[in-house]
Amino acid sequence: MDQEYERRLLRQINHQNLPTECVSVTCSPVSVKSGDRFIPTRAGSNWSINFHYANENCRSPNQNHKAKDASSDSSKDAVAYAALLRNELLGAGIETVPDPHTDDRRHAVLSQDSHSLFRVTRLCDLSVDGDSVTSVCWNERGSLVAVGTHKGYVQIWDAAGGRKLTSLEGHSARVGALAWNGEQLSSGSRDRVILQRDIRTPPSAERRLQGHRQEVCGLKWSPDHQHLASGGNDNKLLVWNSSSLLPVQQYSDHLAAVKAIAWSPHQHGLLASGGGTADRCLRFWNTLTGQALQSTDTGSQVCNLAWSKHANELVSTHGYSQNQILVWKYPSLTQVAKLTGHSYRVLYLAVSPDGEAIVTGAGDETLRFWNVFSKTRCTKESKSVLNLFTRIR
Repeated sequence: MDQEYERRLLRQINHQNLPTECVSVTCSPVSVKSGDRFIPTRAGSNWSINFHYANENCRSPNQNHKAKDASSDSSKDAVAYAALLRNELLGAGIETVPDPHTDDRRHAVLSQDSHSLFRVTRLCDLSVDGDSVTSVCWNERGSLVAVGTHKGYVQIWDAAGGRKLTSLEGHSARVGALAWNGEQLSSGSRDRVILQRDIRTPPSAERRLQGHRQEVCGLKWSPDHQHLASGGNDNKLLVWNSSSLLPVQQYSDHLAAVKAIAWSPHQHGLLASGGGTADRCLRFWNTLTGQALQSTDTGSQVCNLAWSKHANELVSTHGYSQNQILVWKYPSLTQVAKLTGHSYRVLYLAVSPDGEAIVTGAGDETLRFWNVFSKTRCTKESKSVLNLFTRIR
């Protein structure tokens, strides 16, 4: 592949002139506009992807005539993009783009089988019991998934086996927050209570943490497994240790609900939190001393936070009014990137196991995959333009 063509192809990818993918949580495809760092999901993911291409039948005769004149370049672009997708979805390792006019026509477009590369597996359906899912959380080993429900139950599922192991009672209202700590599971509810339970012991052996005056909407355990941070609709951020029934620290600077919470994996005791629509601020706390550190107004509701595993950066997702995703440098709090595409508030965020990609979910009923964090610089990367995970930043 000549260098000029590589540069032109890269510009097209970066400016989203090539076909894009959307992941929908509904049965019918939803047409969405992707952000500037939107990436296709990697192999092994469990979601159905729809590949959307422009429909030439919808063009006018004049447009079709112009399209035929440029058929050589566009067909080559289609082949290149198909190869790029195969690299990222299947690990094909394609380094060059074949000429569509001389090579096998199989390379010209994605095959129909590409639509079934990913599948959605239904783990549970709570509607048969008149209930619904209000929170989910994987354990650290990735073998179990906890499911919080609207009726206040916490179910533990063996994801690989597709079977429910247990259903825990104890809450009297919806369970909106879950956090694993080894074999222990914390659940926060609209009943204002946090329940701490070891799934290996009888359900009666539980700790009840009561400190919030309104719904508990955020929970996160520290990397050293010693402290639990909780956020509530009472605008409070509380920190609990592993043995006390009362919070050991309380932070009251936020002016709205605290749903977004994240412990730094790089600095011991550093905690970040984000406030709702009336607050809009990211705040940082030194839980070793109880001191407030930096804060910044993000301009919109903060829904989620997650730190990079590889660099001193964090990502925040937002709601009203911009529904954006921001990447920040810490401690300077300079914006590394602003990602847009969701049309409703970005309520859900998860980081991939390798720490490079994130997936976001929003009220627009789509999941979007983004490449926001880089691994350490010593990691060897492919120099091919067909490696979508290089040259984006």
